[in-house]
Amino acid sequence: MNPIDGSRAFLPVRFAVLTLSDTRSLADDKSGAVLAERIEGAGHTLAARAILPDERDRIAEQLRAWVADPGIDAVLTTGGTGLTGRDVTVEAHRDVYEKEIEAFGTVFTIVSMKKIGTSAIQSRACAGVAGGTYLFALPGSPGACRDAWDAILAPQFDYRHRPCNFVEILPRLDEHLRRG
Repeated sequence: MNPIDGSRAFLPVRFAVLTLSDTRSLADDKSGAVLAERIEGAGHTLAARAILPDERDRIAEQLRAWVADPGIDAVLTTGGTGLTGRDVTVEAHRDVYEKEIEAFGTVFTIVSMKKIGTSAIQSRACAGVAGGTYLFALPGSPGACRDAWDAILAPQFDYRHRPCNFVEILPRLDEHLRRG
């Protein structure tokens, strides 16, 4: 079975990319660059890109700002998903989520196991939804960003992907906010 339905048109999604690092700048942000290249290469729009230090409150504040921006459909963060004391991205994401996409971490671990074996256990990659916006926390390595995009995000952000995908339910993510 071909998971791409040729009778459906491709629908571009508007992404923001946030790199979490105490030491990186846009000039040397390899993981953010990988995500930006893949987003645009797939035909989507890179609506915003930024770098912030590993500070939980600032990360959550930026996520909330992008969730409130009608020009952004999905946010990808890279960095801060490990086990060290400065790794606070997952906590910041969960401060913002309305619903967690629990299977994302599991699927990411399965993809990672094929590449790095049991070292995959050290990632706390996660995903969720807030205010009608998808939020994904990816590890800080370029390889992990490539793996997440190529194996999970690219197919799920392709409206033609069957049997289901993130794009087709995007208009309904915030339906609970429109009821009154």
